[in-house]
Amino acid sequence: MKEIVYRNSSLYARHLIGRARHLMLLARQKELSPYQISPGQFNVLFILHKLGHEATLAELASYCYRGISNLSTQLTRMEKDGLITKFREAPKSTLLKFKITKKGLNCYRKNNKVTSAKVIMSVLSEEERQKLISILKKIITKAESSL
Repeated sequence: MKEIVYRNSSLYARHLIGRARHLMLLARQKELSPYQISPGQFNVLFILHKLGHEATLAELASYCYRGISNLSTQLTRMEKDGLITKFREAPKSTLLKFKITKKGLNCYRKNNKVTSAKVIMSVLSEEERQKLISILKKIITKAESSL
């Protein structure tokens, strides 16, 4: 495929970041497809697992970097699929929490061994990966301050 010529290095860098993200997402989708789970669903399972298997909607949204309404829709689908369950800590509480189910935990464990990101990132040395992480953190910090 022929590259688009960019005269502005900032635009070109943004284009390359977007393209890399998109291609890595496609690789992850292909990897997860036999398990009938999306990368977004796996991310929720990963976060729930790391947070001790349960969390509020607001906690999940902050870790997923997604809006509450979008995430709520995804959580409803995941509950229908039996990956998570919704509950209240007290009968009259308005605070909803989400908990990973046994099925969700099994799905997480199977897919946690998936390695497309490791394989893709293996083209970089450890030093290059650390430099990339540092650069991306700078970009994220500046982008967040612009919001």
